[in-house]
Amino acid sequence: MITKIKELDGKYVASLEGEMDTAAAVEAEEILKPLYNAGGKDVIIDCSSLEYISSSGMRILLSILKGAKAAGSKVVLRGVNEDIKSIFALTGFIDIFEFE
Repeated sequence: MITKIKELDGKYVASLEGEMDTAAAVEAEEILKPLYNAGGKDVIIDCSSLEYISSSGMRILLSILKGAKAAGSKVVLRGVNEDIKSIFALTGFIDIFEFE
């Protein structure tokens, strides 16, 4: 799993690549922690290279959404494939996240 964050045009852009299984989620969470308090900057999470997400990965995304919204930031998931989108639908998360 490769997880990166960069700042671009006043927004945070996080890219997720590979499989965010339970083991990979621990490392990804450490890298993504700055997004929990985005300081009013919008957050884009690029999932175009994400192949799989576990419940641990879903929890991390939900924590980012909760923290960023509390700080006045918007969170958008970009490039989510249909398999992962179906997981969001099954969990009911499809209604609380914004997708591009």
